[in-house]
Amino acid sequence: MSQVTSKKPTVSPEDLKRTRIVATVGPATHSYERIYELISSGVNGIRLNFSHGDHQEKAEVIKWVRKASEEYGKPVAIIQDLQGPKIRLGEIDGELDLKKGQELRLSKDADYERTAIVPIQYDISERVKRGHRLFMYDGRICSTVTSVKDGVVSVSIENDGQIMSRKGINLPDTDFSGATLTDKDLEDLGFGATQDIDYVALSFVQTEDDLHDLRRRLKNLGSEARVICKLETRVAAERLESIVKASDAVMIARGDLAYEVGPEAVPLIQREAISLCHKHAKQSIVATQMLIGMVDSPEPTRAEVSDVSTAVILGADAVMLSDETTIGTYPIETVKVMKRIVRYNEVNKPLNRIHPPEGGPAKQTAICAAIVSLADQVNATAIVAETKSGATAYHISSHQPHQPVIAVTSSLRVAQQLSLTRGVMSFVRRDSKTQTQKLTAWLRTNNVLDKGDVIVSVSGQYPGVVGATDTIKVRILE
Repeated sequence: MSQVTSKKPTVSPEDLKRTRIVATVGPATHSYERIYELISSGVNGIRLNFSHGDHQEKAEVIKWVRKASEEYGKPVAIIQDLQGPKIRLGEIDGELDLKKGQELRLSKDADYERTAIVPIQYDISERVKRGHRLFMYDGRICSTVTSVKDGVVSVSIENDGQIMSRKGINLPDTDFSGATLTDKDLEDLGFGATQDIDYVALSFVQTEDDLHDLRRRLKNLGSEARVICKLETRVAAERLESIVKASDAVMIARGDLAYEVGPEAVPLIQREAISLCHKHAKQSIVATQMLIGMVDSPEPTRAEVSDVSTAVILGADAVMLSDETTIGTYPIETVKVMKRIVRYNEVNKPLNRIHPPEGGPAKQTAICAAIVSLADQVNATAIVAETKSGATAYHISSHQPHQPVIAVTSSLRVAQQLSLTRGVMSFVRRDSKTQTQKLTAWLRTNNVLDKGDVIVSVSGQYPGVVGATDTIKVRILE
């Protein structure tokens, strides 16, 4: 048995925070003590941003997360977030003033002092076309491509402003299919396959083929990591259902997505993505600037509270913090505030089931629907699901049950991956025909469950066999 789940849970099923919290580790949280505080304050997943830092640093953080997870006594998921083909300006001496109507030329690794051509870190000349929009510095500078010749892209500047070194470029009209994995990403993937990684998040996804390619590469590397699609391009948003079906989870990266589709379109895309994740039994993560004001303030704005609340009410599996926990002054306080917002909304506005999920074999879908319906009819305290791969717990959760799901698995990897699933508490136990009874007895002994609690359990005739779930039981604890 893993020591991670041998400790008594700190909350009862009825007090469980259903919506998961993901925190990104950075300079403000780069220590074992800080990571332990994140986990004990309510974090269920740790995101490692591979756009920054080296492999040695990431390996150290992974060890800290696993140690803190074991010490605190709950599984925690680790996400490897690949950089992808981040298109940025190169090195510029100081700030460069731009004026509306000015022509600007850009080229990979250009020498600005010698040629007056602005350097960029990625060769876009073979993909952009005349008329394509090009945004610089988080959308502060808008421009349109006027010509492409000999590797040099000329643009017409549409507003006054400034640019400086290493600021990002967005190209919402440009197709980057097949270019999602860079040489750096491949190196990072190889490193991740040797580490204790639960999820890999793929940046700049254009089509489902990008996700299939990543999945094949992970399999060839011997990795059991699940695939997260970062939804941040216009092309992916237009192929949303296909993207969701090809993923294990979808991270709605609202920052870059806003530049691609316009900020007014993001809330509707977020709503549709979460709904499709319910439909196809996938996990959804809402990301970017959720409590950004708490980077340097101990309190959130009312708009930020509303933003987090909306994600919870829509049924997102997880909400994510980035700058708030990487460079923020109040990283732990931010997690506590997010947890408070999540719990208030879950208690006072129970999630309404949107529509029946369709993602999965007909037998599995029918069994999960029956479990959720039965749990309501008998007023169950919890649903207990035996699962080898995690699929049963994912599918039950996608039905948005009113009861928490207690997942029991013999795989620590699966327990960690389930940590990002809405309303799921995961425990590791050896495969056996009495796996569920032993776990519920342990929870009852430790007063996590009470005498008289009604439990709906689902298991298989052959413990430890994937896809063998076929038995539903109702038990009243003594």
